[in-house]
Amino acid sequence: MPKITAFETHSDAYDEWFVINSDLYAAELKIVRQMLPESTDKGLEVGIGSGKFAEPLGIKLGVEPCEQMAEKARRLGIEVHPGVAEALPFADNSFEFVLLVTTICFVDDVLKTFQEALRVLQPGGCLLVGFVDRDSEMGAQYEANREKSRFYREATFFSTQELLHSLKEAGFTDLNSKQTLIPDTPQGTIRDGFGEGAFVVIKGVK
Repeated sequence: MPKITAFETHSDAYDEWFVINSDLYAAELKIVRQMLPESTDKGLEVGIGSGKFAEPLGIKLGVEPCEQMAEKARRLGIEVHPGVAEALPFADNSFEFVLLVTTICFVDDVLKTFQEALRVLQPGGCLLVGFVDRDSEMGAQYEANREKSRFYREATFFSTQELLHSLKEAGFTDLNSKQTLIPDTPQGTIRDGFGEGAFVVIKGVK
């Protein structure tokens, strides 16, 4: 079952996070935008939520299991289909890219999620996975306080190495990553690789 109870009950509080933490949000948007293809016309965001990433990035199509969140995204002009990451309601070879931002920690089956993304991607298309690295300082804090968090209580946090392994197993190639939210650097600093920053984006090609 999708882990959406908290989002159904506290969708407004979810949106408030982006206002309260506008600097973190801006840094995450910046790194995702840097790694996306230039054209976002044939892209899909899985776990689109209320459209906090899709709308500023120009993504017009998404999948979201929580109706309260999906309705907020629809008000922004985004087409949102009900569904889960492990069973996407789209034909094979449909998209140039698939994006998951802070979604992978809520799916039931990581490998199946990546396999489904691979299925709906066109040959040469890419998957981008943005997440808080469990091995980072912020990731360790999230993990330690998980039971106290209304949103992350049901989450499973992953290290970058774990997700790289699953992406390879699913069949993705040309894997690379970038990182941001790096301690002791100006906000918005982006570096290649992982191991320093709390927020990592991995890109893999079909």
